Amino acid sequence: MVGGWPEIELVNIVAPAGDPNVGVLRDFLDRQGIPMGVWPPDAPHAAKTLEMARSQGIEIAYPLVRIAEREVHANPDVRVLGRAFGATVDELGEGHVVDLAIVGAGPAGLAAAVYGASEGLSTAVIEADAVGGQAGTSSMIRNYLGFPRGISGMRLAQRARFQATRFGAGIYSATEVTGFTPGYRGEPHVLQTDDGPVCARAVLISTGVAYRRLGVEEVEGFVGRGVYYGAASSAARECEGGHVLVVGGGNSAGQAAIHLSRFARSVSIVVRRDGLAETMSDYLIREIEANPRIVVKTNAEIVGASGTDRLQHVTIRFNEKDQELTVPACGLFLLLGAHPCVDWLDGTVARDERGFVLTGRDVPAEFWSEGLPPLPQATSVPGVFAAGDIRAGSMKRVASASGEGAAAVPLVHQWIEALGTALGSSGV
Repeated sequence: MVGGWPEIELVNIVAPAGDPNVGVLRDFLDRQGIPMGVWPPDAPHAAKTLEMARSQGIEIAYPLVRIAEREVHANPDVRVLGRAFGATVDELGEGHVVDLAIVGAGPAGLAAAVYGASEGLSTAVIEADAVGGQAGTSSMIRNYLGFPRGISGMRLAQRARFQATRFGAGIYSATEVTGFTPGYRGEPHVLQTDDGPVCARAVLISTGVAYRRLGVEEVEGFVGRGVYYGAASSAARECEGGHVLVVGGGNSAGQAAIHLSRFARSVSIVVRRDGLAETMSDYLIREIEANPRIVVKTNAEIVGASGTDRLQHVTIRFNEKDQELTVPACGLFLLLGAHPCVDWLDGTVARDERGFVLTGRDVPAEFWSEGLPPLPQATSVPGVFAAGDIRAGSMKRVASASGEGAAAVPLVHQWIEALGTALGSSGV
């Protein structure tokens, strides 16, 4: 900072205090590593953005976003930001077929991109949000090999992205896959995206999971205004000196609580269970117990929220006591477990009853070939693989997801080699 002003600001966001859409844009930009500033409309640093909007005939609608010195957008979504700072799949060219298309840029997808591109596979990574997936929203990952002091999910994702692109992988963020047509008899698989089709000899599904919604109407009304799904570092800074609540009993919730305790006066972890032992790693439980700013509220759930421009109070129900308590809160962070992100598959790939992708011996026998199950990370569709949290039976850890992504690449090589042999023998 120079005189209180940022040295670099590639994106200027102008919005009144409490605008719920600002949090989504800021989180995306933070995770993409793009420097930006957020200013109220009456701030001197907002004047240029407002002036450019008026000169271009843009109707003022907040958030108003100026991207570098090139363009101004009124209330854009993250796709606009993604296209401004990254490549789009239409750059691949009509009819171009990549060796490996990876859907999802979390730890599994990024690891596969690094190993695939470094071993000569033309590789495209398609991510609907920011690079890093759910892991990218983690404030601190403390049990990842090689980082004894921990590393934020954002930094881990950025390092992996740079590594993958250095080897030649194309990464297309803020690009949503909307449909899938499997390729048979040597035809490429086709992924439909909001920027056009991507054709690939092999596909890796690594879309991971999203946090489940809480389902309390009063709480949902404050999303982006003190209520957050995940625990982005940018949101933590807004809670300095206040009381915050973290809902969830998994490792992500524990990591979030520890990180938030550096800013907030106090942190409450709210769980429906009797404790954390069944769902959280022991090292995190010990760290939480030793932190005087963190308390754990068991057999409890969030049932209400209130405030004016942003969240001010949260209502907790203690189920054993059949009591409700309303407490002041400047932040509510919801980390509620897994919902698979695979609606775009639309019945093309076998999944379990919860929606997770089946691989290897878990694939129904009707899809086996000559009485043999698919390879460990292969799905019911030949040439389509799965890795990370989206795969049924996976460990749901960053390290295991990265390992699965890397382990899928040799299977992709085998498939492409077999595909070429089959095509050659058929005279194609």
